[in-house]
Amino acid sequence: MDILQSDFPLKNETNLIINAAIEIHNHLGCGFLEIVYKDAFCIELESRGYFYEREKLYQLYYKDILLPHSFYADFIIFDSVILEIKAKSAISSADIAQTLNYLRCSGCKVGLILNFGKQSLEIKRVVL
Repeated sequence: MDILQSDFPLKNETNLIINAAIEIHNHLGCGFLEIVYKDAFCIELESRGYFYEREKLYQLYYKDILLPHSFYADFIIFDSVILEIKAKSAISSADIAQTLNYLRCSGCKVGLILNFGKQSLEIKRVVL
């Protein structure tokens, strides 16, 4: 679910992340694989002194039983925002559903999906 930006929780944190993404998009443009943008994000986040974890592992449980498969969020930034990086023609409903699932499993309430696959950076804020 996307809500009005003025009502968005963690607005300051997400704006800082978006500003870093704009910097990356300005330098690299579109057309690279996701991994390139993830690598650039590490450099940009470190240069800004933002705390982050890349490819953070989350285990999944079903009825108190650990499932054999887990997932890795692209980034957790400021211990509170899940960041998913995409490099494709558009953000899809499946990307939004994936981010919502990540939010449920992680305990985070805010997610960002940033798509570098277009001429303009595509931004989707997701709230649980």
